[in-house]
Order: sequence, then structure tokens, then C-alpha cells
Amino acid sequence: MGRLHREGGLKPMDAEQLRECAHKMVDFISDYYKNIENFPVLSQVQPGYLRELLPDSAPTHPESFQDVLNDVQAKILPGVTHWQSPDYFAYFPSNSSVAGFLGEMLSAGINMVGFSWITSPAATELEMIVLDWLAKALKLPDEFLSIGPGGGVIQGTASEAVLVVLLAARDKVLRKVGKDAIGKLVVYSSDQTHSALQKACQIGGIHPENHRVLKTDPSTEYALSPESFCEAISHDIASGLIPFFFCATVGTTSSTAVDPLLALGEITKSNGMWFHVDAAYAGSACICPEFRHYIDGVKEADSFNMNAHKWLLTNFDCSALWVKDRSALIQSLSTNPEFLKNKASQGNMVVDYKDWQIPLGRRFRSLKLWMVLRLYGLENLQAYIRNHIELAKMFEELVKQDPRFEVAAPRKFSLVCLRLLPPQNNEDCANKLNHDLLESVNSTGKIFISHTVLSSKYVLRFAVGAPLTEERHIVAAWKVLQEEASALLRIL
Repeated sequence: MGRLHREGGLKPMDAEQLRECAHKMVDFISDYYKNIENFPVLSQVQPGYLRELLPDSAPTHPESFQDVLNDVQAKILPGVTHWQSPDYFAYFPSNSSVAGFLGEMLSAGINMVGFSWITSPAATELEMIVLDWLAKALKLPDEFLSIGPGGGVIQGTASEAVLVVLLAARDKVLRKVGKDAIGKLVVYSSDQTHSALQKACQIGGIHPENHRVLKTDPSTEYALSPESFCEAISHDIASGLIPFFFCATVGTTSSTAVDPLLALGEITKSNGMWFHVDAAYAGSACICPEFRHYIDGVKEADSFNMNAHKWLLTNFDCSALWVKDRSALIQSLSTNPEFLKNKASQGNMVVDYKDWQIPLGRRFRSLKLWMVLRLYGLENLQAYIRNHIELAKMFEELVKQDPRFEVAAPRKFSLVCLRLLPPQNNEDCANKLNHDLLESVNSTGKIFISHTVLSSKYVLRFAVGAPLTEERHIVAAWKVLQEEASALLRIL
């Protein structure tokens, strides 16, 4: 009998009880990974399924840990979409790893709230150091390192990253032109930019009609053309408006298009605008020398963001944001209430990350990134990225060999965009055909893919990037797609 039962139930905290239960939990999680291929990748439950399986109020008396684990197995896991499955190819990956898990576990164990340096000096200092490490791995300009006026900070997501830099840029320009000019401020992006920018504009008080969403097309592989950007700025200036913020993307969500950073950056610079680069997905690939050229123009950027939790083996959440001028962020987001005052902060001797983000509290997220960088090393991380890109190339070749399909956009990283061609080239039914193919493929439970729309065409997205994915999973996934396509074409 374990200590838990001998001593009359679970204490709020007890080292030996934690040891006993945590061992069981690690075994449970390890078994989950061992058997992950046995689950349908996309959860097949109906909305509201869980309410019928769980009581409508919390228990008055404690239940056993084993009973809870049994419920996880029987009631929770059927309602989980298995992002870590090797057959998961939807959206973009959200990597977990042994190192990332261990870092997350340690962070949960220490459980500090690191809003300022004094609340846990190691948390602040480790974050500064590991983001400098990652910046150097990406060969970012020195202005993004913490030794100068800039530096890095871990945000929860790329959505938070773009929001905080938009607020910093907004306040910086309003200090010059007066806060009443907010109605004249204009934000620019392409029609491939993530919707997080639209949300940031809504929160930041940017007038909806002043968010310019510039069209892209296949001629530029869905990258933003500097000419159309320049034109939009000139038109707005002539209309008495104030262009102040531009978000470029390296690896767009729909098709991993790459905006030409250098040309776009020069335009923002000559117009005194803040230039943000969102490399949430593809930034990880840029640790490989052969892909680094995609961010060559980053020297013109004011801020740069990539998600280590997407494709760099770091468990969610860990979104790395670098800025060249930390004071712009701090001026926008800083508060200094009496109860937080302390000698180190008052003496400007330290970084207080509460002033670089929306919330006050923050977790010890740098631990898992530190563990990932140390336990794998850059060489293995580069090999990991390259392997996924090779697997995506292989999948792309399989698609090209089947005349019923087409590759719908150029592949740059590990995302393949494809579509099933309609019989007799009848484009009227093409979108429905591909929508039906997506539904039938996902309802098999064997794989999970997602979709987008490019130039009014419904396109399937096949994103390789789960840590457990091997060549056999790619071959099996293609077989599912082919089989479901054959079944659909037979009934047309």
C-alpha cells in the first residue's frame, strides 16, 4: 500500500506523496505516447459529449488518484485531438519532446510567478540568456540581444507578441503626434497575414477602416509585393493619414509564403514605421544555414517573433519575441504600483518582464527552452527540422505522381498544399469535392489534415512536423488520401 493510502489521503503538498503519484503519472503519459497511434487522430466525439459522462458538481470527499486516471483514459482521451500523433498533419505542428516535458515538469514543480527580477532572479536571467542563445542560432542582428538596448522575451503566443509590439509602436507615434491622432494611424499587412493582427488592431483601438489588408496572388507565390505596399502608403499619406505599423510574415499560415523582408523593410524605414516580422512557424527552420536566407531582411525589423512551441521541440507555450528597443515596450506596458517597488527595480539594475507583456504574472518558461537547447544541441535540432522537410518533399513527390491531384502552392518548408482536381476540369464542383475529401479523410481517424482557401480555391494543407512522424506515416497518409479520393470520384 502506498504512502497516499496509509496517511489518510492526499495532502496539499508532501514530497513522498508527490513522488508516488508523479511516478504513476509519468508512467501514464509514457504509455499514452507508446499507444498514441491507436487513437483516432481527430477526436470523433459530438459537442457536449463530456457533460453526459461527468457529475454536475464537484465531489465533497476526495476520490482516488487511480479513479481519476481511469476517467482520463475512458472519458477525456476520446475527446482529445492528438496533436502529438505521428499521423497529425493539420494546422501547424505543436511540438512536445522529452526535454520540453522535463522542463515543463520542473517549472510546474518550482511554480514561481516571475513578474519582476526579485520574484526569482534565475527566471528573468535565464530567459535573457536562452533568448540570446536562440537569437545567435538564428543569426539575428546584435541589436536584438539583451546586452544592448533591445532583447528577447517569451510570450505565450505569436498573437500576444504582435499585440505588444503594436501597442509599443502606437504609443511611440502618438507621443510625437498627440494622442488625438489615433484615428489617423494606419496598419498594413497582406491578405495572408495571420488574423492575430486584426485582433491586435481591435484591442489597440486602431480604427477598422485603417487596417490595410493588401492583396497577394500566385504571381508572387502569395508574398506581398513591395510595389503594392508602397502604393498603399503613398495613397494614405496623401489622404492625411499616418502609416505607423507593418507586419510581414515568414511562412504564412495558408501556404508558408515568405514576404520579401529587405525590400519591405526599406519602405517602412523610409516612412518611419514600425516593422514587425512574424516567423511563428518558419522561424525554427532558420536555425539551418540553408534556410536562414528567408529572414535576411530582418536587420531592418524593429521586432521579430518565432514560436519555439511549433517546430522546435519546446512544449506549448513558448513564443520568442525580440525587440531592438525595449524602452518602447516598457513605456507602453509598464506599471509601478507601491506593492511591487523594490531596490533592484527602482535602481534600474534589472529587467522586469512584467513590463514587456500584457499580464503581470508569468511562468518559468525559459527552463524548457534551456533544456531543449542543452539536451538536443543545435546540430540535432537542425537535423530534426531537415528530416521533416525531407518527408514533406517526399509527400509532394507522391502528390505530383498522381494526375488526379495538383500541388496548389510552392512548398518552401514542411507544408504541402494540394487539391484534388475535379473531373472534366469542372471548377464549379472543385471546392465541394475538396471539402468532402477533407471531411472523409478526417472522419477515418487515421490522419488529420486541415484546409485553406487560395485564390478562391479550397485547398488541403498537409503539414509535416510531429516529433514521432516517420516515412511510413507519410506513405500511409497518402494512401488514405488516395483511397478517399477514389471513393469520392466514383460517386460523381
